[in-house]
Amino acid sequence: MTQPSMNQSRPLAGRTALVTGAASGIGRAITERFLQDGAQVVAVDRDAERLGKMCADTGATPLVIDLSDIAGLPAAIADVAPTVDVLVNDAGIQHVERIEDFPIETFETILKIMLTAPFVLTRAVLPGMYERGWGRIINVSSAHGRRASPFKSAYVTAKHGLEGLSKVIALEGAAKGVTSNCINPGYVRTPLVEKQITNQAAVHDLPEDEVLAKIILTSSPVKRLIEPEEVAAAAAFLCTPACNSMTGSDLVLDGGWGAR
Repeated sequence: MTQPSMNQSRPLAGRTALVTGAASGIGRAITERFLQDGAQVVAVDRDAERLGKMCADTGATPLVIDLSDIAGLPAAIADVAPTVDVLVNDAGIQHVERIEDFPIETFETILKIMLTAPFVLTRAVLPGMYERGWGRIINVSSAHGRRASPFKSAYVTAKHGLEGLSKVIALEGAAKGVTSNCINPGYVRTPLVEKQITNQAAVHDLPEDEVLAKIILTSSPVKRLIEPEEVAAAAAFLCTPACNSMTGSDLVLDGGWGAR
């Protein structure tokens, strides 16, 4: 069994992490935190230009992959998969539209990126984790993995599916030193949320400057967006010895939304 680092300032020293959606937002924040904690990070994103700049800035290793290309995904990660100790499934996209108008192709693409790809990636990295007797699967779910909102049928479906997948991984990996957990943030200050402000304004016929208070944060007692670094801190926590017995669980950062 691989022993965790005893270096308190670099607790992930000697570990390799693979983070999807790493070029911006939550994925970038997690990449930066893991690097700070001593990990080698393989940063995955489909935006080659943005990913290249981020990796040049941080020292992460870039891996340009379109996660919606499920057929090509196993080959795309074949070289790195055996070395991965921590997998963070973060990549996601959003589309806001009424079900009757929601494009079927868009629905299917969202499920590929946010549910099928995490399954394929997990399937690829688990053998190495099992061999070493240690691994962490961290699924960046959402408050929408625990509840629904209108006009987000594909996103909510994908996140609910990710919750179920995470629990199955937890059960299968428990005896082999692998934990699997979800992080469930509310609305985080990311490009994806910023785009939602425009989309929600159109759907609800509101000015954009009213969407945050009247739509996005209406159910959250904490009236602010969550910072990406808060989610990154949660991901880092899940890699510590304090979480050796935490698996199949949700780490909820929703500003009290779920308490209502």
